[in-house]
Amino acid sequence: MGNKKHSKPTWWKNTFFWFGGALGVLGVVALVAGDKVIRDPGQVVESNLALYYLIGAGIMLVNGWMSHKQAVQHYEEAESDSAERPV
Repeated sequence: MGNKKHSKPTWWKNTFFWFGGALGVLGVVALVAGDKVIRDPGQVVESNLALYYLIGAGIMLVNGWMSHKQAVQHYEEAESDSAERPV
């Protein structure tokens, strides 16, 4: 490809963390105030809706951690390859 220098991956640019955090906040709010604060209009009433949000938040955070770890690994491999290549 080119000799373009890649920027180092940062965790806060990974949207999995943002969505996981948002789901976590909504799940905690639902635990405190009740499921009806996060239920969509017309949605079938289900028990433990807050728990579903918290489980979803956990899944998103694990996914973010895994994708960030992979991005850092890819960055380190790209940097070591570019350092070994003569210009």
